Amino acid sequence: MKEGEEITFEDAMKRLEEIVETLGEGNLSLEDSLKMFQEGMELCKICNKKLDEAEYKVEKLMEKEGGELSVEGFKVKE
Repeated sequence: MKEGEEITFEDAMKRLEEIVETLGEGNLSLEDSLKMFQEGMELCKICNKKLDEAEYKVEKLMEKEGGELSVEGFKVKE
Protein backbone atom coordinates (compact mmCIF):
# COMPACT_ATOMS: atom_id res chain seq x y z
CA MET A 1 0.00 0.00 0.00
CA LYS A 2 1.35 3.39 -1.00
CA GLU A 3 1.56 6.29 1.43
CA GLY A 4 -1.65 8.32 1.44
CA GLU A 5 -3.60 5.44 -0.13
CA GLU A 6 -6.57 4.29 1.94
CA ILE A 7 -6.80 0.60 2.75
CA THR A 8 -10.13 -1.18 2.43
CA PHE A 9 -11.77 -2.82 5.43
CA GLU A 10 -11.36 -6.24 3.82
CA ASP A 11 -7.66 -5.72 3.12
CA ALA A 12 -7.08 -4.45 6.67
CA MET A 13 -8.81 -7.52 8.12
CA LYS A 14 -6.82 -9.86 5.88
CA ARG A 15 -3.56 -8.25 7.01
CA LEU A 16 -4.66 -8.43 10.66
CA GLU A 17 -5.29 -12.16 10.26
CA GLU A 18 -1.79 -12.58 8.79
CA ILE A 19 -0.26 -10.66 11.70
CA VAL A 20 -2.12 -12.73 14.29
CA GLU A 21 -1.01 -15.95 12.62
CA THR A 22 2.62 -14.79 12.40
CA LEU A 23 2.72 -13.58 15.99
CA GLY A 24 1.08 -16.82 17.13
CA GLU A 25 3.91 -18.84 15.62
CA GLY A 26 6.34 -17.16 18.03
CA ASN A 27 9.28 -17.20 15.62
CA LEU A 28 9.97 -13.46 15.52
CA SER A 29 12.44 -11.46 17.53
CA LEU A 30 11.04 -9.18 20.21
CA GLU A 31 11.70 -6.12 18.03
CA ASP A 32 9.95 -7.63 15.00
CA SER A 33 7.06 -8.80 17.18
CA LEU A 34 6.60 -5.28 18.54
CA LYS A 35 6.63 -3.81 15.02
CA MET A 36 3.98 -6.29 13.88
CA PHE A 37 1.91 -5.66 17.00
CA GLN A 38 2.06 -1.92 16.36
CA GLU A 39 0.97 -2.43 12.74
CA GLY A 40 -1.87 -4.62 13.96
CA MET A 41 -3.04 -1.96 16.40
CA GLU A 42 -3.09 0.66 13.63
CA LEU A 43 -5.07 -1.70 11.40
CA CYS A 44 -7.48 -2.34 14.27
CA LYS A 45 -8.08 1.41 14.61
CA ILE A 46 -8.74 1.66 10.87
CA CYS A 47 -11.22 -1.23 11.00
CA ASN A 48 -13.05 0.24 13.99
CA LYS A 49 -13.29 3.62 12.26
CA LYS A 50 -14.67 2.04 9.09
CA LEU A 51 -17.21 0.02 11.09
CA ASP A 52 -18.32 3.16 12.96
CA GLU A 53 -18.72 4.99 9.64
CA ALA A 54 -20.76 2.13 8.20
CA GLU A 55 -22.98 2.00 11.29
CA TYR A 56 -23.60 5.75 11.03
CA LYS A 57 -24.53 5.42 7.35
CA VAL A 58 -26.94 2.56 8.10
CA GLU A 59 -28.58 4.61 10.87
CA LYS A 60 -28.94 7.61 8.56
CA LEU A 61 -30.50 5.45 5.86
CA MET A 62 -32.99 4.05 8.35
CA GLU A 63 -34.24 7.45 9.55
CA LYS A 64 -37.93 7.94 9.04
CA GLU A 65 -39.42 11.08 7.48
CA GLY A 66 -40.43 12.57 10.84
CA GLY A 67 -36.83 12.51 12.01
CA GLU A 68 -37.46 9.46 14.16
CA LEU A 69 -34.58 7.02 14.11
CA SER A 70 -35.37 3.35 13.75
CA VAL A 71 -32.32 1.24 14.45
CA GLU A 72 -32.77 -2.39 13.56
CA GLY A 73 -30.29 -5.12 14.28
CA PHE A 74 -28.78 -7.13 11.51
CA LYS A 75 -27.17 -10.52 11.73
CA VAL A 76 -23.56 -11.13 10.89
CA LYS A 77 -22.72 -14.36 9.09
CA GLU A 78 -20.68 -16.68 11.27
